[in-house]
Amino acid sequence: MPEKLVEDTTSIVRSPMPGAVVTVSVKPGDMVTEGQEICVIEAMKMQNSLVAAKTGKVKAVHCKAGETVGEGDELVELE
Repeated sequence: MPEKLVEDTTSIVRSPMPGAVVTVSVKPGDMVTEGQEICVIEAMKMQNSLVAAKTGKVKAVHCKAGETVGEGDELVELE
């Protein structure tokens, strides 16, 4: 049986649950540091702050404030 390839998720910020994007704190080209807030998701009337897993440059933002996202949706991509 072939082995599963492990995806490097340190450069991708994904939604941990279905919800609504409240704020997006970065734009493409911005530099972020490990632990810096990237965006806030509201689910079940609770706001969840999503942070960068590593230091890097924002390559792409795949969401905007007010948008509904599902579990596992890609929100921000780092270089």
